[in-house]
Amino acid sequence: MIRAERERAPFAADPARSRGRLVPEEKSPSRNEFRRDCDRIIHSTAFRRLMHKTQVFVSHEGDHYRTRLTHTLEVAQIARALARLLGLDEDLTETLALAHDLGHPPFGHAGEQALDQCMQAFGGFDHNAQALRIVTRLERRYADFDGLNLTWESLEGIVKHNGPLTDRAGNALARREKAVAAIADYAASNDLELWSFASLEAQVAAVADDIAYDAHDLDDALRADLFGLDEIAPLPLAGGIYAKVKNCYKSAEDARLTNEVTRRLIAAMIEDVTAETERRAARTGILTIEDVRTAKSALAGFSPPMAEADGAIKAFLLPRMYRHARVLGIMEKAQAMLRDLFAHYFDRPADLPAEWARGLSAHDEESKARRIADFIAGMTDNFALSEHRRFFDSTPDLR
Repeated sequence: MIRAERERAPFAADPARSRGRLVPEEKSPSRNEFRRDCDRIIHSTAFRRLMHKTQVFVSHEGDHYRTRLTHTLEVAQIARALARLLGLDEDLTETLALAHDLGHPPFGHAGEQALDQCMQAFGGFDHNAQALRIVTRLERRYADFDGLNLTWESLEGIVKHNGPLTDRAGNALARREKAVAAIADYAASNDLELWSFASLEAQVAAVADDIAYDAHDLDDALRADLFGLDEIAPLPLAGGIYAKVKNCYKSAEDARLTNEVTRRLIAAMIEDVTAETERRAARTGILTIEDVRTAKSALAGFSPPMAEADGAIKAFLLPRMYRHARVLGIMEKAQAMLRDLFAHYFDRPADLPAEWARGLSAHDEESKARRIADFIAGMTDNFALSEHRRFFDSTPDLR
């Protein structure tokens, strides 16, 4: 029997045993609860907007670079592969992979940093907390409730896929303070047990994000000629894969070699995470999903050698891609533009669309700031540019 045919693991999430939805709904005759969640994400407005949001390169750089949407779809494919190999629930895993970047504003991490700066006096901005706001409040597709009314397991995974946010007493863990404060109101009405780990499905989705970043950012950076293929030769794992590929396909052009390296890197990382997660589960005696939640550490992850390779790739990409002068110059302009928009709407909230300006109080600056952050975070790159042109004469050329 091949590994892909593995039966459901005893510690997998079970849609038949879901803790349910905050607003009770009738069961679907054709879909389980996690499949319904996944479909709701796919049909959401926030998901569609990801098509026009930056991953690393803004849209005019070229049609072949990844957007936030194509990155999300690649994460979902890797996450489903891991779930299948580990006997986890594929529908919940896919839901969490598809939802993991819903809260990102325009212009990628640079946009998030700009909004966080604008919101410093009002609790900051965190894209994971923003994803929770989207699926519990900002999406308005249903007559009976705001948000998507996802299951408890999906909400848990959205906020905790990177690990617990608090200790047992409810105190925010280091570097989690902003996220905890941002979701405090919702957590008061629906306890997501912020002190515990999320399901293995959520943990797998988080690792899949790392794998996609490593492989596909290498691919995009090579396509953009930010560095040459030979420069990855010293890297652990990636360099070894490149040496084998180059030796095997001596006459192949670099584009084909890059694709071979990318797919083999993804395969190696998936195999490593599968084996390492199985080792951790066996070593710690994990038998149920509650064992997963109360474990002392994450169960899904890289082995130590693969973690070293992952760190080496990220360290390699940092100066050559994420902090490359070409990328930084564009992102600095984008950040200034978002700060301009925030300041303008804060001073002139009547310039917001009517449905966003409605009900704002001039005396409640925190609520006003959060509404503005919600509006800007939902923008696509192009809409942010067009809004800036509407109010300013100095809209930057992001080239």
